[in-house]
Amino acid sequence: MKKFCADAEQIMGERFGKDTIIALATIENGVPYVRYLNAYYENGAFYSITYARSNKIRHITDNPVVAVAGEWFTAHGIGANLGSCNRQENYELFQKLKKVFSEWIDNGHNDFNDPNTIILRLELIDAVLLSHGVRYEL
Repeated sequence: MKKFCADAEQIMGERFGKDTIIALATIENGVPYVRYLNAYYENGAFYSITYARSNKIRHITDNPVVAVAGEWFTAHGIGANLGSCNRQENYELFQKLKKVFSEWIDNGHNDFNDPNTIILRLELIDAVLLSHGVRYEL
């Protein structure tokens, strides 16, 4: 997994290492689709909890190349469905995401008994981060 230099990685953690809204762009049949989602950044990737039957996951299954944007940040990445939140392999990450998304995670919108409630990883492959007049690239 690619990572920024230490200074940029610190800024990424400060900006996105919590529940934050980012824009996610996918492509279907050559047409771009953009939506906002709650995400959490850690070690070169954004993570989100979503529904496996959503359009974004259908798009990512067909073409995993995505674009993301946030506060003074743009990137390309590879989207991956990590599977159900309840998979043993996802246990530690899911516990972390439950804490990060604690303000809304139990609002009745999510059914964690449904195997279609999944973790989405957006692994960065290139990025530009701007902070106080400095440009960082991945």
